[in-house]
Amino acid sequence: EVQLVESGGGLVQAGGSLRLSCAASGFTFGDYAIGWFRQAPGKEREGVSCITNTDGSTFYEHSVKGRFTISADNAKNTVSLQMNNLKPEDTAVYYCAASEYPWDYLDLLDTDEYNYWGQGTQVTVEL
Repeated sequence: EVQLVESGGGLVQAGGSLRLSCAASGFTFGDYAIGWFRQAPGKEREGVSCITNTDGSTFYEHSVKGRFTISADNAKNTVSLQMNNLKPEDTAVYYCAASEYPWDYLDLLDTDEYNYWGQGTQVTVEL
């Protein structure tokens, strides 16, 4: 059974940091890309960042470039998202998702590219 379990969300003040983790099981981790998405109230789910476990390529949505860093630990089947200099507009439920190779690199921040999803973790950034 495929499982993706997010952790690390919480409440933080603007300018602070959080580290999200996604623990994966039930599939061959190295054959997948893992993405982080977020959904704020009343908005569509959007891609934030992703990493391809086949070659380590990383991608970021423009508003988080320079603030967020994605990394993978293939030995532990986990992907982390380090989020620094958080802003109130980063407030959302954050989800991790898995996309099985082959994929289109240009679509890896698109929800349609992903096969499996976690339940999400809330991130709230207050002023």
